[in-house]
Amino acid sequence: MSADVNVVIVGGGFAGVACAQRLADEEGVRVVLLDRAGFQQFQPLLYQVATAELTSEDIRFDLARIFRGKANVEVRQAEVTGIDPQAMTVTLDGGETLAADYLVLAAGAQPNFFHTPGAREHSFPLYSVEDARQVRGRILTVFEDVARDPQLVDEGALNFVIVGGGPTGVETAGALAELIHDVLPGVYPNVPVGHAQIILVDLGHALLSAFSEQAGEYAAKQLHRRGVQLRLGTAVKQVDADCVTLGDGQVIKTRLVVWGGGEKAADVAGACGVPTGRGGRVDVQPDLTMPGHPHVYALGDIANIPSGDEAALPQLGSVAQQSGRWAGDNILAQVQGKPPHPFHYRDKGIMAMIGTKAAVAEVGPHRHELHGRFAFVAWLGVHMELLGNIGAELKAYVAWAQEFYLRPHHRRAELLDPSRIDTPRIDWNEKSESS
Repeated sequence: MSADVNVVIVGGGFAGVACAQRLADEEGVRVVLLDRAGFQQFQPLLYQVATAELTSEDIRFDLARIFRGKANVEVRQAEVTGIDPQAMTVTLDGGETLAADYLVLAAGAQPNFFHTPGAREHSFPLYSVEDARQVRGRILTVFEDVARDPQLVDEGALNFVIVGGGPTGVETAGALAELIHDVLPGVYPNVPVGHAQIILVDLGHALLSAFSEQAGEYAAKQLHRRGVQLRLGTAVKQVDADCVTLGDGQVIKTRLVVWGGGEKAADVAGACGVPTGRGGRVDVQPDLTMPGHPHVYALGDIANIPSGDEAALPQLGSVAQQSGRWAGDNILAQVQGKPPHPFHYRDKGIMAMIGTKAAVAEVGPHRHELHGRFAFVAWLGVHMELLGNIGAELKAYVAWAQEFYLRPHHRRAELLDPSRIDTPRIDWNEKSESS
């Protein structure tokens, strides 16, 4: 292998970390891993941070720690402002330019508000650790305010609107329902939780559209059991500071709108000077390279990765992680003068956790459907593998999983103690500048 091959990876999520891990310890290869936050967040569990099932520290992993002892991998916390695939350079916010022999774009996704008036300003997305902290902070602020002034219920204080009927929306709705009805009454006994309404809104006519019809019906049934109201086949027309207006004209007073209505590629995708496809993502070649740029890879949520008859694989952690490892293999092959190979995804299935002891999973390439306890085990197994592949400590995760399935609600209430977790208090009429 030739010496001093420089690989610059933009983004420290599942794809970027997996690619860097594959190239770590390879003689003659130098890797610079760039990430704005400096840590990897375990996105599938963000909703559990938002609803006080986990702390933010449980799902964030310092990149420098992950690559400690890997002399050929340099982790840098930096904001990327420009990418030139022709010149093979990356520009940082301080003006510094990095040259590379191979570029890997794995900057992930951001919320897609679909040009809904007020959604960016007034709703709370759930795509980062900080987002999750903001949601949790707003929930607790509302309960504290209502405990002091119960008349605020008439102003919609206990109405919670969740936008999106996919896994993010369904999982958040189920977890929020359990938090409000089963946990918070023990923390705020004077709040009339019987007046609380959790309303899930989606333009589609069924939940979990990527799953089977039976899975969507199971999810709807479980949410109904938890008191969640469904507004399906209805668009969100506008979001204001104190209400949501639906496409059918209904106005819902609320102080918390959780936006799980979709995602699009990070802005870096549009800064490459190449055409983008659905969701603002880069339409890559079967070998994961950008068209016309054989040494530039786009992976994970920033890419539309073709697969057989499908236009693109779904935005899943397992897709991102596997594509990262595959890109690493292809780079090593190219360095040795060999051609890169088309990406082959090993399908783990899709799954969603609806609440304690309620989950749905479609496992394997033939989508064998599971509900309840067995779906929970499948969900747990996939998450354990993702965590293990980034070097996370699995013992704590297994202990948490056992508690999650069996633990009494007072254990979860302990996580609401401000001395144990950093929960921002979000004023009713404001969103934090970092949200």
